[in-house]
Amino acid sequence: MDHETIRFIVGIVGNIISLYLYLSPTPTFVKIVKQKSVKAFKPDPYLATLVNCVMWIFYGLPVVHPHSLLIVTVNSAGVIINITFCSIFFRYSPWPCRKKMIIIFMLEVLFVAGMVAVTLTLEHTHPARSMLVGILCVIMNIVMYAAPLTVVKTVIKTKSVKYMPIFLSIGNLLNGSIWLVYAALDFDPYIMIPNVLGTISGMIQVGLYVIYNKTTNWDEEEEEEPPNEVEMPPSAANA
Repeated sequence: MDHETIRFIVGIVGNIISLYLYLSPTPTFVKIVKQKSVKAFKPDPYLATLVNCVMWIFYGLPVVHPHSLLIVTVNSAGVIINITFCSIFFRYSPWPCRKKMIIIFMLEVLFVAGMVAVTLTLEHTHPARSMLVGILCVIMNIVMYAAPLTVVKTVIKTKSVKYMPIFLSIGNLLNGSIWLVYAALDFDPYIMIPNVLGTISGMIQVGLYVIYNKTTNWDEEEEEEPPNEVEMPPSAANA
């Protein structure tokens, strides 16, 4: 097979893995709908993933970075899924949480609109536009990958991986790895950098699971839902 065919196949596999990760919070939202309450769950991961996907869709458009169709397709799915999750969260949240979601969403809209306007008016070549949008996307991904570090700290402190599902951790590892290969095949540093971090993050999570699985009290009852779930939604760069 030629280079482009291999890259296309790798991208398709990446789309499938990313779709699995995007849908992984579904049980949480089924629970929210059944209980008609968001309990202690937070909307932040889904709002962050939403704006992240929109940014990567823009990056993958022909006016910014040609020949990136698979980046656009997977992040379009991410947008639809996370809009659905955010809508459910909004529906069953108290007013203070709704107000916070509205403010964050409006800030995200303003940020994306500003990014699009600056990119299309000030930058006139594909390399320049790719660099500007790519850097912003990388920064967003780094912020998103930093989020689970608090949970990693909790795992080490409590010696428990009860709230770090192994299949999600493996999914994160596979997702980062496959998109790292995709980026390497055409050397796209803006996709490569966040997925190096994603691969490392996945390896750390799987490693912690192996280490602390035996010390985890799986039968212990919790009084309330955990305030933070280890949900590492794929970024468009980890497309």
